[in-house]
Formats: sequence, C-alpha cells, structure tokens
Amino acid sequence: MSTPLAAAPTFDPTWEADIYSHGRCLNKYPYDIVVQFVFRHFPRNRPRHAVRILEIGCGAGNNLLFAAAEGFQVTGLDGSRSAVEHARRRFAESGLAAELHVGDFTQLPFADESFDLAIDRGALVCTGLGSGRRAAAEVRRVLKPGGKFLFNPYSAAHTSASSGTPIDDGLMVDIDRGSLVGCGQLCFYRRTDVDAVAADGWNVLQLEHMQATDLARTPAAVHAEWRVILERTPS
Repeated sequence: MSTPLAAAPTFDPTWEADIYSHGRCLNKYPYDIVVQFVFRHFPRNRPRHAVRILEIGCGAGNNLLFAAAEGFQVTGLDGSRSAVEHARRRFAESGLAAELHVGDFTQLPFADESFDLAIDRGALVCTGLGSGRRAAAEVRRVLKPGGKFLFNPYSAAHTSASSGTPIDDGLMVDIDRGSLVGCGQLCFYRRTDVDAVAADGWNVLQLEHMQATDLARTPAAVHAEWRVILERTPS
C-alpha cells in the first residue's frame, strides 16, 4: 500500500498579505505560454463563445482577459480575495464577462466535465506536491474528455530551488537567491514529480524543460520551468 500524500496549505497567505493586497504582481498582460496554449488547443468544432476555459491561480485576471477578449467563456479561481476583486474590476472596466471565484485548488466548485481547457501558469508551485497532485486530479475531473491542461511548474534546476529552507511536502521557504525571492513558499518539480502528476488519467502531449541563465546577475542565476500539456483521457 502506498503512503498517503502529506497535506499542505493550498494557498500561501503571502500572496494575499504581502503581495496582491499591496498592489504587487497585478499583471496586466497575458503570458506568451498561455496565448500559445489557447490558440493551439481550443476546440475548432464549436464557436469560441461555446468553449470554456478555466484558470486556477488566476491572480489579477491577465490571462483570462486575453481569452475573454478573443471570445471564449472564462472562469478563474484564486486563493487571494484582493486579486480576485482586482480582476473583477478589470473585467467590468473592459466590458467583458468572467466567472471569478475565491477558493481552494483542491476542491474546485465546478461540475464534472465542464471545461475544454484548463490553465496553471505557476500557481500549483505555491502549494506542496501532495496538494498539487490533488489539484491536478480536480482539474481532470472538471475537464471534458479530450480537454487539455497547461501545467507550468518551476523546475528543481532553478537557482531559487537551492537557496531556501525545505519544509514539508517538497516546499521551500525563505528563498534568498534567484528570481523568486519574496514569492513565499514554493515547490520545485523534478521530472519524477511531473510524471506523478501526469500518471493518472492523462495523455502527455508536451513535456518541455526550459532553462535560461541570467549572466547579468552575480553570481549568474538560472530560471528553469516545465511546460507540460496534458490531455484528459476518457474515464
């Protein structure tokens, strides 16, 4: 019998208390990886207004605003009330519609097989490996068969992964080097951790490890992340 996964907080309070509520990281523009994912993988057999996109860890709503402006139905969930309130204001100002929730990644308040695409752009790294796997299982539950999931965690090769203090369930705190200083608790994924997320009920369509070295820093710092696209298999 396998050992049960250890529980870990599904939302780091740092993002509400020290970041979003102070107006930090309220991003305005979408990430290029999200734009590419949406345009490459949305269903072509239905009009865009009938295609539903979910983002977990939607933050200020920058990725969803792009998708809504392109005509898709969008839904977002984040643990930070300040971020969600900011996103709601931005949607209202833009005249665009979205369903936005404050909630828990591991208990999504949505019906089975509700969405065509799901996005995690560096959100599940804010919780432990066990919670990350439970959240991915919830994403699979709410995706339609054949639905696609963009999973984008930081890699263990990142400079920040070796600069903090390890705690339970793969989390690192007190990071003091690299590009992720001040981002609270973070989980850095090895290949085996990515494989564990993808093991149950997914087809792996893309598995890329992206790494870049910033030579302007002293010492040089490595940014490393996984870019994974998973397809929900039929139950």
